[in-house]
Amino acid sequence: MHEKERHIAILSAIEDRPVVMVAELCALTGASEATIRRDIGALHAQKKLRRVRGGAEALDPNAIPALAGRPFSINETIMIAQKREIARAAVELCHDGDPIIINGGTTTFQMVHPLASRRLQVFTNSFPIAEHLLKHSRNTITMPGGAIYREQNIILSPFDNDVTRNFYARRMFMGAQGVGPLGLMEADPLLIQAEQKLIGQADELVLLVDSTKFQNRSSLVLCGLDRIDVLITDDGISDRAAAMVESADVKLIVAPTVATKEDKAAG
Repeated sequence: MHEKERHIAILSAIEDRPVVMVAELCALTGASEATIRRDIGALHAQKKLRRVRGGAEALDPNAIPALAGRPFSINETIMIAQKREIARAAVELCHDGDPIIINGGTTTFQMVHPLASRRLQVFTNSFPIAEHLLKHSRNTITMPGGAIYREQNIILSPFDNDVTRNFYARRMFMGAQGVGPLGLMEADPLLIQAEQKLIGQADELVLLVDSTKFQNRSSLVLCGLDRIDVLITDDGISDRAAAMVESADVKLIVAPTVATKEDKAAG
């Protein structure tokens, strides 16, 4: 992660709670403790946060806490070539007229491009997905009510009486922060609560995760791996992870990654 990206992630994290420790920021950004301390010092000098013993705090904390995890703007730049191919394979499962749910995320967002030529009924809690499909497709779009979380660009509601309960989907397409033997993992309790409501509205669950997600872990389990019907990932998946998926009786689809000239130049 580049310095600018780390700074964005750090400033986002400190809006979540009064004080964020250096160790937490290291885990969030993948940077060393020395690097994070330098970043905190630089942001403190720029009067963008306040340096405190062992960490940092916001100068003006957000009244509505942010969700745990990296912002959408950072995640969308990671493993982009793999995400495109995963999303393309996901759209191949769709047929015109299908009612589907697309949960917010940077991998599911890549579905919007191949969906541009389709005509489906799409329920999504993602602003970027809804906006793109409204502008560039003839899909029907439905969104739930709830609170807006700017960093992740999604709408979440903890209440049972929103439109979610009235939408039936042939398939739900979703991502996850991590995948392991216990199942799908997320970083925030509100995400877990909202996604569990959506899961109950679909006949089939399709998980879209790049191969790095098999190394990620979190303290919160969304659902068991055997709850997933189809898992789509890239060709970087290890034999061990593939065996884990298949032993849970989940259909595994591996999407080969085709790097573009832009991807190669960026790398």
